[in-house]
Amino acid sequence: MRSLYIPNQEPVIAGEEQAERSLRSAIALFIIVSTAILFGLTVLYSTSYGVAGPMYFKKQLIWASVGAVGGLGVFLVGYRKLVSISPFIIIAAGLLLLVAFAFSSTKGAQRWIKIPHIGNIQPSEYAKLAIALFMAKYCTDKMRNISVWSFKTGFIPGCFVCLCVVGLILAGGDLGTSILICTVIAIMLFVTGIRLYIIVLPTILGVPSGIWLISNYNPERWSRLTTFVDPEKCQSSDGYQLWNSLLALGSGGWTGVGFMNSRLKHKYLPEAHTDFIFSIVGEELGLLGMTFVIIMYLAFIIAGIKISANASSRQGMLLGTGLTALIGLQAFINIGVVTGALPTKGMPAPFISYGGSNLVTCMLAVSLLLSIAIETARPGFNQNIIMELKGYWKKLCSSN
Repeated sequence: MRSLYIPNQEPVIAGEEQAERSLRSAIALFIIVSTAILFGLTVLYSTSYGVAGPMYFKKQLIWASVGAVGGLGVFLVGYRKLVSISPFIIIAAGLLLLVAFAFSSTKGAQRWIKIPHIGNIQPSEYAKLAIALFMAKYCTDKMRNISVWSFKTGFIPGCFVCLCVVGLILAGGDLGTSILICTVIAIMLFVTGIRLYIIVLPTILGVPSGIWLISNYNPERWSRLTTFVDPEKCQSSDGYQLWNSLLALGSGGWTGVGFMNSRLKHKYLPEAHTDFIFSIVGEELGLLGMTFVIIMYLAFIIAGIKISANASSRQGMLLGTGLTALIGLQAFINIGVVTGALPTKGMPAPFISYGGSNLVTCMLAVSLLLSIAIETARPGFNQNIIMELKGYWKKLCSSN
């Protein structure tokens, strides 16, 4: 029995078969993500140990713990509550992006809020989740009149809010994240059922304009974006990182040079523990290791799609689609960049690359996906758990 969500009403209870599919997908997703995080921690230890000892590994382990605690909180609150307050969440994300401008730039970009003794927080990572939550609410509220959506009444109001946030991210120097978010917004609008020309028209106008602006007014960025065509010619300048990445991938063969035995990570490949960690996977674990990572990402996407397709509400379906696209596209871009198939752009590999904000964001996204799946299989599960915890706390307090 297919569920139907009507705004301002409770969703129809899913049938047993649909609930079973959602539960299986949730279990599969949890196993996949847990494996990916453990694999990422292992590879990070190998990648960074010779350069910084266990420092990055320990920091990433702390961030993974933060993500687990935060993810549990998100899971218990449930995606419905978070979607309902998404306008406040996206405002908070915008304010965090503004705060980032108060700090000094790093490598020409103002993307981080620097907190002493804790580390750097990248607000644009959390803005991704805020936009996915907001678009799930906006599209669901407008879905009743989807057949009469126009460019003026259907596209501009909701997208204007999101594009203001994207504009702040772009102003901070993060072109890759801006493109990623815009693509996720387009996918969510397409799944909602908006007329295709409303998505295609801004793309046709925006992409050439963006290329023209970058090529004419930001030659340094343009050079970085175009070196992937022939990195060998620029191997001592803008193509240095990509060229060494390709050397690392090529030297791994089928089975790699062995765990901890990478040569390129020793001051040859910049950012080896972050955006280019997939290159070290290829060098140390070979084609088999790279295939394992790609299979993990594909399995994640399949599980996310199944959870979205079986969601008991349209909000869940749209949010699940957006979150799956968010992580899936990020993985696709990262692999494309390190293999030279896409222009060089900083984009961490989900669950694997070093980076606290990205790891926490990905784990929160997974918690939302699990919330969608379990809500379909066991409606009101989070409320029951919270009630039980409150009852246990009262008993504990009364006994003392």
